[in-house]
Amino acid sequence: MGYDCFNKTANVNSSRPWINITSLKPFLFSSRRNKFTAIGCDTLAYISSDQGNNSYKSGCMSFCDNLNSTTGDNGSCNGLGCCQTAIPKGLNYYRVDWGFNRNDASMFNPCSYAMLVQEDWYNFSVQDLQGFQFYERNMEYVPIVLDWAIRENGTCISNVESSSKPACLGKHSGCDNTTNGEGYFCNCLPGYEGNPYLDNGCTDIDECDKHPCTDGSCINTEGNYTCACPKYTKGDGKTDHCTQKSPYVATFCILGIAVLLGICLLLVWHRQHKGHMKEKNEYNSYYLMMGKHLRVFSKKQMENATDNYSDNLVLGTGGHGNVYQGLLENNQVVAIKKAKEVEEPQRAEFVNEIILLSQINHKNIVRLLGCCLEVKIPMLVYEFVPNGTLFYFLHGKSNRRSISLRTRLKIAMDSAVALDHLHSSISPSIIHSDVKSANILLDANYTAKVSDFGASSAVHVNEIVELVHFSHGYLDPECLYTEIITKKSDVYSFGVVMLELLTRKEAIYIDEKGEDQPLATTFFSKARKNEHREMLDVDIVTNDENIMKVLEEICEFSLQCVSPKGEDRPTMQQVVKALDKLVTFHNSFPGPQIDQDEIETLLGERKFPTISDASGFSATQYSDVFEISR
Repeated sequence: MGYDCFNKTANVNSSRPWINITSLKPFLFSSRRNKFTAIGCDTLAYISSDQGNNSYKSGCMSFCDNLNSTTGDNGSCNGLGCCQTAIPKGLNYYRVDWGFNRNDASMFNPCSYAMLVQEDWYNFSVQDLQGFQFYERNMEYVPIVLDWAIRENGTCISNVESSSKPACLGKHSGCDNTTNGEGYFCNCLPGYEGNPYLDNGCTDIDECDKHPCTDGSCINTEGNYTCACPKYTKGDGKTDHCTQKSPYVATFCILGIAVLLGICLLLVWHRQHKGHMKEKNEYNSYYLMMGKHLRVFSKKQMENATDNYSDNLVLGTGGHGNVYQGLLENNQVVAIKKAKEVEEPQRAEFVNEIILLSQINHKNIVRLLGCCLEVKIPMLVYEFVPNGTLFYFLHGKSNRRSISLRTRLKIAMDSAVALDHLHSSISPSIIHSDVKSANILLDANYTAKVSDFGASSAVHVNEIVELVHFSHGYLDPECLYTEIITKKSDVYSFGVVMLELLTRKEAIYIDEKGEDQPLATTFFSKARKNEHREMLDVDIVTNDENIMKVLEEICEFSLQCVSPKGEDRPTMQQVVKALDKLVTFHNSFPGPQIDQDEIETLLGERKFPTISDASGFSATQYSDVFEISR
């Protein structure tokens, strides 16, 4: 059990426990009977596991303004005093971490607690928030349920064990695969009972003792039973009553089967025909709709533009497809997004992206030029943005150069204007849902353009949208327990991007101890101690009082954007107004303006690449931007 205790001014005691049962090979933490549970009134707790490729991190939040605003004694852990979240299958190691470095509720709730615990063991009590009673009552120990299975030797396929050292020794035993991790366990076959791990441990059950027959006489057999109908009657006494035999029954049965078979074939044909017609109508409707807004390309045009999808022209690879640099017949350089064969949800994301982008024409949003509908998953043709992503520009390891504050403010302003346009100038408005530096591109004139609308949603006034997926480090903390995204979720993610511009640290960065740290919560904590300046990028820290005033203003509204509660964050319209004032104020200072030479020096790229330049592009610049699903 982890605890995090505060007095009026600071954290006074904290523990981040971990449990590792990897040496107990047959055991795993039960994902069905355990829940990660946190108790407190200003609490953000994480549970994580990092073992090779099987990394995992989740958590939950709990708030309450006073002891009377909780869920109440024996109430559910719904975020008001306590919260719970499920754990994944296959877990054999975990550790507990804390997300907040202060506790505004310490006057009446000095300590928060977090633990993996048997789900039905804990019943919330308001007393658990007061003093140290919960800790003193349990002394760091709480019950956890483990799942057991045979995990090291053999396999279970179709209820048959295959192993050099079989564990299912009973003659009439079988096996079932465990639902938690890899492995299996033994059981007696239907009709038998006993211990399947012993020789002759499974014995026949005499079902007739329970009088199971609906009609007729029960006859016990090895592993089963029958219900024999009396002479001159017919039927199955197990499931129905015995009836007198009739010479016409066979004929009626044959005719009935034939009719039933004919009906089934007709239904199958009708369903297939209906599916083909639906797909055809859907294709035609997409074609007509796209033709009104976008240029529709043929499959042949796409093949010619990409030299039959040459590997030399791949700009980046996403989870479900590639992005190619292409050259159209009019010598226009474009980016072509081509999906692999994917499931219906990913197909829906592509269609969603087409529909949303076809409505948008804004200089700070990547423009969709057209699409190809002659394939199962439409191919998308975008304007070519030559200078890669903001993520690569800030965090790329090769040719790292100084970036002026003026340049960073310009990128922030461009990105904010784009998001404000999505939120305020379109009806219905659009929530991007995946704002991050890897989804902001920089063109040849150093203008920022927001991209990747596969996860976006069009919403009407006061409408809410379910969370589908997100990028770690940019997720609105409120989404952890509401699983709902709002415009304020985009504001939070933009605030993280602002902090990246200020610090040149990634959203999840590695600190001096080699540990992963969330940029937003770390900067938030440092600011409360007035230590945030040490995190700022040295290239923009100066002795100039005016410059430092601008920096402090940027830090202040960036912190407002990443406030844990959505109601405390500004709107994107308010962000744009604040940035506009800061840009105007900063531009009034004496100093050189950005010109094309500075842009080319910063980016290290020519202004207009050609098809022959494609091999010179780093795939990392585009791999995140055009990923179809994350």
